[in-house]
Amino acid sequence: MRQSSESRRSTSAVGAGRPDAPLVRRLTAGVAATGEPVATTAPFTGDALAVLPQSTAADVADAFAAAREAQRSWAALPARRRAEPFLRLHDVMLSRRNEILDLLQWENGKARHHAFEELLEAASSTLYAARQAPKVLRPHRRQGAFPLLTQAVETPHPKGVVGIITPWNYPLALGMDVIPALLAGNAVVHKPDNQTALSSLWPRALLQELGLPADLWQVVLGRSNVVGEPMMEHADFIGFTGSTAVGRTIAEQAGRRLIGCSLELGGKNPLLVLADADLDHTVDSAVRACFASSGQLCVSVERIYVHTSLYEQFVTRFGARVRAMKLGAQLDFTADMGSLTSQAQLDRISTQVEEARAAGATVVAGGRPRPDLGPYFYEPTVLTGVTPEVPLWRDETFGPVVSVYPFENEEEAVRAANDSVYGLNASVFSRDVRRARRLAARIEAGTVNINEGYASAYASQGAPMGGMKDSGLGRRHGRAGLLKYTEPQNVSSQHVLGFDPPARMSKAGYAELLTASLRTLKTLRIR
Repeated sequence: MRQSSESRRSTSAVGAGRPDAPLVRRLTAGVAATGEPVATTAPFTGDALAVLPQSTAADVADAFAAAREAQRSWAALPARRRAEPFLRLHDVMLSRRNEILDLLQWENGKARHHAFEELLEAASSTLYAARQAPKVLRPHRRQGAFPLLTQAVETPHPKGVVGIITPWNYPLALGMDVIPALLAGNAVVHKPDNQTALSSLWPRALLQELGLPADLWQVVLGRSNVVGEPMMEHADFIGFTGSTAVGRTIAEQAGRRLIGCSLELGGKNPLLVLADADLDHTVDSAVRACFASSGQLCVSVERIYVHTSLYEQFVTRFGARVRAMKLGAQLDFTADMGSLTSQAQLDRISTQVEEARAAGATVVAGGRPRPDLGPYFYEPTVLTGVTPEVPLWRDETFGPVVSVYPFENEEEAVRAANDSVYGLNASVFSRDVRRARRLAARIEAGTVNINEGYASAYASQGAPMGGMKDSGLGRRHGRAGLLKYTEPQNVSSQHVLGFDPPARMSKAGYAELLTASLRTLKTLRIR
């Protein structure tokens, strides 16, 4: 592994820079917090990064009260009016991109081009939701009980105040889950992770500059054992991205209150390389699919299954590509991969790899920490010969580690891909797209990519994204990503004839008339 030495600007030395105090104050302005502040740590250096205010249970209650008051007038606006600041936000984020790219690197430790991918997702999802909201959220005519005689109208109403809990790994992109909730007419109380809170708060500050009422997007900061329960007590709906274990707890708590929840949870995502795959393209795509943001991506690939006819070639080429990757902590585009975000991440990944190695796995590339580059750096790692008794076989790693396995036929490949409690993302590589689509339909995952690792499905804003099995409930993106924050109401009016027999007609006669009418409607394909 080589450390990148180029720099974007003269101050862009390894680990250089941190958010200054005025920026921290600007981004945390209005956070509901009266607790004892905490300091965060810079992943590139291990030094102190920022001091953040912390919230108490009383602060959470106050945030919900303020949000509920602001939501009433916001919900009364037409959706096209609500969309206006978000349409402008898209352009402002792109024009001020260096601000957020620095923040993402300082707080998360990812390489700059991975931070840029996150910005692209955030901007694209914002533009899609803002453009679609007026169409998706308007009242729609639906089929009534009788043609012409019954007029049914479905109207989506906001939930009220939505609680959204977002993680540290993609703090900007996943923090944008707040936006469809706001567009749907809700107010939001948002709990970002402390470690990357400033990156999550950056678009909030921009939106307030663009005219969004400040009380609509409330923020609380703090540990889950302090602010988690109060959020569940007050929210009308909960959106959560994080671990499956926490997701189960949230689902249980939401069920007791009979409120809805949307949960994007863990993944152990497979990539299938069929015998007719373009090997050069597959290797290049697999590198990004496995090691984007140091593998700290819920949809990143952790298992690769390769047809036996290509297995040796793939392992050789893939291993060489991974060994040539550049690691670095510069605030520029020269590094292929950055750092892990925390000591906990480094410890878990190191343990999984060492357990697999001790059980006989072969390290093709990587396999060790790099403290010479920074406290949490770990080399991108490729393993073969991983066996079922070690945690790396079945547990989510959430780091820059992938295991490679051979398969003989497609039936075996599908069984292997589905042999997991998770079902978030998958990939199929083949020159025959129709064949790949048929196989993809048999994989138990919420998104499946053809000849791409994750981005083609995740970045398709008009299509839903989410998990099956232990990977969660609900969807982001598409119509579903807006409508999940609403309560659909059916208002139907009856005209001319009702459900009682007309005057002077017997009930038996009316039953015969309705029977004949239903048969006629079916024949005419009216219902």
